[in-house]
Amino acid sequence: MTPFLQLILLLVFIIVAAKSAGYVSTRLGQPAVLGELLAGLVLGPSVLDLLHWTIFPSEHLSITIYELGELGVIFLMFMAGLEVNLEEMLKAGKVSLLVGVLGVVAPLLLAIPVALTVKPAVVSSIFIGIILTATSVSISAQTLIELGVLQSKEGLALLGAAVVDDVLVILIVSLFLAVTGSSGGGALDVVFLVLRVSIFLGAAILIGAKFFAPLVNLVERLPISEGVIALVIVTTLLYAWSAEVIGEIAAITGAFIAGLFFARTHLKHAIEQGMHTLTYAFFVPIFLIGIGLHADARKLGPNEWLFALAIILVAIVGKVIGGWLGSRLGGFDSKSALRVGVGMVSRGEVGLIVAAIGLNEGLIDTAIYSEMVLMVLATTLVTPFLLRLVFARGETSDG
Repeated sequence: MTPFLQLILLLVFIIVAAKSAGYVSTRLGQPAVLGELLAGLVLGPSVLDLLHWTIFPSEHLSITIYELGELGVIFLMFMAGLEVNLEEMLKAGKVSLLVGVLGVVAPLLLAIPVALTVKPAVVSSIFIGIILTATSVSISAQTLIELGVLQSKEGLALLGAAVVDDVLVILIVSLFLAVTGSSGGGALDVVFLVLRVSIFLGAAILIGAKFFAPLVNLVERLPISEGVIALVIVTTLLYAWSAEVIGEIAAITGAFIAGLFFARTHLKHAIEQGMHTLTYAFFVPIFLIGIGLHADARKLGPNEWLFALAIILVAIVGKVIGGWLGSRLGGFDSKSALRVGVGMVSRGEVGLIVAAIGLNEGLIDTAIYSEMVLMVLATTLVTPFLLRLVFARGETSDG
C-alpha cells in the first residue's frame, strides 16, 4: 500500500472516530469536542498507538496529520472570528486587557515555586512558569459555539483576552531568551519584536477594515466557481502566515483577525456556510484527534506523573484565578468572571509552541517537555467539561 493510500485510510479512521465520539459525547450531555479529544487520546500511543499499526508503516503520516491539524486550528479560529461582532468585542476591551494580563501573571507566579520543589534549576523553573502563561482559546471557542454563547459578554471578553495573552506571552518568551542569553540576542531584539507585533496588528486591522468588503464585492461579480470562499481561504492563510513571519505571534491570531473583518462584509452568512462545511467536516476532526495522536502518557514514570499532576493543577487554578480576578476588576459579577477564567484554561498549540522553544534552547529537558505536553492535553480535555458546568444554566448577557 502506497503512502498516499495509507493517508486516505488513516483519514477515514480519524474522521469516523471523531464524529462517532462527538455524537456519543453530545448524547451524554457534553460538548462534542470533549469526545473527539478523548477519542484522539485512545487512538494515540497512550492506548492504541494507531500511527504505528502495521497498515500505517509510513513515517511521514504523523507529520502530515499534524500539519492538517494545524490547518484545522487556523480555520477554527477563523470561524470564531466570523462569529464575533467586532463592535461588541471592543466594548469588552477593558475586561479583556485585565484578563489577558492577570491570566499571564497568576499562573507564572504559582508555577515557579511548584517547579522549584522538583526542578531546582531556577532558569528551568521560570521557563516552566512561562509555558503555563500561554492560552489557546480554540477549544474554548469551539465549545462556546456549540453552547451558543460565543456572543455573550463572557465569550467576547475571552476572545479579546486571548489576543492580549498571545502578544504578552511572545514578548515574555523573547525577553526571557534575551536576558538569559539563550537566543544570543539582547534588549534590542525585544524592541524590534514589539515593533514587529505593532506593525503586523496595525497592518492587519487596516487592510481588513479598508479592503475586505471591496474585495468580496469584486470577486462576487467575477465568473469564478466558489470565488468568494477561495478568497476567504487564501486571505485567512496569508493572515495566519504573516502573523508568525511578520508579527512573530501565533498564526491563529492572524486567522482570528481575518474572521473578524470578513464578518463585517455583506456575504458573512454565505462565507460562514461555506467555511463551516470545510472546517468541521474535515480539518477540525483531524486537529482534535491529532492532539491525542501525538501524546504518549506511558513514557512518564511515577515521579514525572506526580510533577505533571501538580503542574496541571497549577495550570488550571492559575488561569481561573487570573481570569476571575481580571474580570471582577473589569466589572463582571462572580459568575461571569468564573466563566471567563475557565475559558482561559486550555493551553493548546500555543503552550506546545512555547514548550518546544524551551526544549530547542536547552531551557528544559525532554522529560519536562513530555510533562508539558501532558499538561497541555489535560487542560485541553478539561476545558470543555468545565465550560459546560459553568454555563449549565445558560444565564448569559449579550452586552
